[in-house]
Amino acid sequence: MDLGFSSRAIHHRIQKGRLHRVYPGVYAVGRAELSKHGRWMAAVLSCGVRAVLSHASAAALWEIRWERPGPIEVSVPATSYPRRPGIKVHRRSNLTRRDVTRHQGIPVTSPICTIVDLVPRFERSAVEGMISDADSRGLIRADAMRRELDEMPSRPGLAELKRLLDRLDFVLTDSELERLFLPIARRAGLPKPVTRRHVSAFRIDFYWPALGFVVECDSLRYHRTQQQQARDALRDQIHAARGLTTLRFTHYQIAHEPKHVESVLAAVVARLNRAA
Repeated sequence: MDLGFSSRAIHHRIQKGRLHRVYPGVYAVGRAELSKHGRWMAAVLSCGVRAVLSHASAAALWEIRWERPGPIEVSVPATSYPRRPGIKVHRRSNLTRRDVTRHQGIPVTSPICTIVDLVPRFERSAVEGMISDADSRGLIRADAMRRELDEMPSRPGLAELKRLLDRLDFVLTDSELERLFLPIARRAGLPKPVTRRHVSAFRIDFYWPALGFVVECDSLRYHRTQQQQARDALRDQIHAARGLTTLRFTHYQIAHEPKHVESVLAAVVARLNRAA
């Protein structure tokens, strides 16, 4: 009607098969069949001007979770009360402008908001998988994601996701990482390592040539996707073929579990010294 069509004109086009009713006020043009993107857009349009695709449906649109059978999920302002068959409506008062965007023309919750919304539903491994997929697709940066969570209003899943990222990710520059790791290495009996050196065409984090010993520090951003993990495996295999001993520690371990890191380093150093 905003485009100038009368009720009679709309009815005429429905009768002629030019418009096909999907929801009240929402029509498919030309044919009744809709793609999944068409179904998602129709669901959002039917729920009002401030409605957005959310939760599992948003994750499917972002391609960080497979689409599952079930209702399409849409979030609306808390003051809205749409009821539509085949649509699960979430009435929410805590969505901010940063929480909503458009993807492929469809209003949708942002990748970070979508992951937070789904944390209460899934096991930790599934949440990690979504983070990994979003990072590999360039939708988020894990370090930036952690900072954005600190600015997000309280909601289910937020605190749990913060704890998960705090264990998996560690946002430090090389100099800050060295500042934390080097005292641990000294206490374990190691001399100052070589840093930022390429060994067998791979850039290593910490290297002791006399011992044939390499330590790598794995962050969430650079070591979570299958491609990155395959590269790490290849690196370790080539180092092993050259007779090098490689240890991997997470950034979280170096920052928050230094006693564990020190004990492992000391045991390995003792073995390497005996072998020498």
